[in-house]
Amino acid sequence: MSSDKNKKTFTHENIETNNFLMIVLILCVISFGGLVEIVPLFFQKSTTEPIKGLKPYTPLQLAGRDIYTREGCYNCHSQMIRPFKSETLRYGHYSVAGESVYDHPFQWGSKRTGPDLARVGNKYSDEWHRIHLNNPRDLIPESVMPSYPWLSENTVDAVHLPAHMRGLRTVGVPYTDAEIAKSFDEVNGKTEMDALVAYLQILGTSLK
Repeated sequence: MSSDKNKKTFTHENIETNNFLMIVLILCVISFGGLVEIVPLFFQKSTTEPIKGLKPYTPLQLAGRDIYTREGCYNCHSQMIRPFKSETLRYGHYSVAGESVYDHPFQWGSKRTGPDLARVGNKYSDEWHRIHLNNPRDLIPESVMPSYPWLSENTVDAVHLPAHMRGLRTVGVPYTDAEIAKSFDEVNGKTEMDALVAYLQILGTSLK
C-alpha cells in the first residue's frame, strides 16, 4: 500500500496542487539547468584565459575602476558590445570574455542610457574626459549625465589600494609583490579625476 501511495504523490495533478512540492521541483530543475549552462564555462579557455596583450590594471587604473563603480557609472553605461552588425558598426569589435578575466566584478551590463564604453579607450583625449566629467553639457548640450566636479578635488584612497590588490591576487589577478608594494607611491596625491580618466583610457585597448 505504501508503494502505491508514493507513486501517486508524483502524479501531474498532485504536483500542480501541492505548492511546496511544486516549488521544490522548480528549484531542482532551475538548479540543474543552471549548472549545465554555467559549469562548462569555467573550463573553456575562451572564458578563463586573458586575450593576448591583456595586462592587469595599473594601481591608478584600478583606483579609477573603483571610482567608476562607486559613482554608479554602470547604471547608464554598459561595457559589452553585442555581436550584431549594428553594434559593431557603432562601437567596434564585439566584446569577448578574455577581455574581462581580470575584472571583479565585470562591468558588461545591459543598461544604455549613455553610450557603451567598451571601446572608449584612446577615443578622446584626457582633457576631453576631464571636461566631460566636470560638466558633460560643456561638450554635449543634450546630455543627461550628471556632473562630477568633486572628482577633481578628492584624492585617491592610496592607503587601502595595496590590500585591494592583494585581494584581487587571491582570485587570479597576477599582481606581483613588487607591484603591490609600490602601488601606494604610484597613486598617492593623485586626484580621483586622474584615476577615472586613466581607467576610461584603457577600456578596450587590449583587443586589436
